[in-house]
Amino acid sequence: MVEIDLKLMFNSLFFSLLLCSSWIQITYSSKPVGVARRDDIPFIKCQVCEKIAKELHEQVQDKQANISPKKISEYDVIEISENVCNLKKHEADWILKIDIVEQGDILELVEQDSEGQCGSECKTIERACQEVIGYYDTDVAEYIYKKKPTLSSLVNFLCKDTTKACSTKPPPVPKGREPGEIFVPKSAKEAEMEKMLKSMEGMPGAPGMKMYSREELMSGKGLDDEDDDDDEEEQSIPSNLGKILREKESNSKKVDWKQKITKGIKNVGEATKKHATKMSFKLQKWWKAKKATFTQQKSKSGKVEL
Repeated sequence: MVEIDLKLMFNSLFFSLLLCSSWIQITYSSKPVGVARRDDIPFIKCQVCEKIAKELHEQVQDKQANISPKKISEYDVIEISENVCNLKKHEADWILKIDIVEQGDILELVEQDSEGQCGSECKTIERACQEVIGYYDTDVAEYIYKKKPTLSSLVNFLCKDTTKACSTKPPPVPKGREPGEIFVPKSAKEAEMEKMLKSMEGMPGAPGMKMYSREELMSGKGLDDEDDDDDEEEQSIPSNLGKILREKESNSKKVDWKQKITKGIKNVGEATKKHATKMSFKLQKWWKAKKATFTQQKSKSGKVEL
């Protein structure tokens, strides 16, 4: 019985050690997973376009204020424009604060005080945003960088002159439309964790980090699934100008900050593996000593009985 308990304790310790030396998927309380309601897009397209213009205008100004007295680069503006409709990027966090509310025969975008769980409404706004800006992300970025327009001028350029999203009045919402889900605010911890993961998205040494609910982990659903069709369509939207400028700027820097982060992650990984190996050796040594002591005690007790 003692030998079985010791083996169980050793196996538990060794398994815990292996977990500590590996990347562990991050979990949190259940969150709704939704799919874009494409039928709702015509009713909100103009409002979404106006929100995009507002976000681009504010985010570019914030970026300029943060790096002042240095002037914002065209690459910085393009990056904001490319990411403003991608929920995987922090530039699109504004979408998480929007609730779609049905008011008679119209759908109204109502901004909330905090970010909410991303359900079907969140995905619908993201899809509408992508359809509006589409291939025009670099054109809009160039216009912002060169013209430095006011918000009203940017709205006219994006929503009327370029995309035509607000050129016509949205159609009335049909009476039989199924209501959307209730807006559910995120907890402060969830919002903070998601922001941290977004900042690590695409970082070398930390690939494929995802967040799963407890129910998803228990059922195993979605753990090995490929990205949905929306993600595939996102990748089909070209941004050649942004890529060219990024490559040009990155090549001009002798030491890229990403290289420093990569090196730091590799060093931490190597140190963790060495520590795990060292602890494993110590545990094996401890187990052998315990086993030898137990064997000696057992042989002595046998001799006493004789």
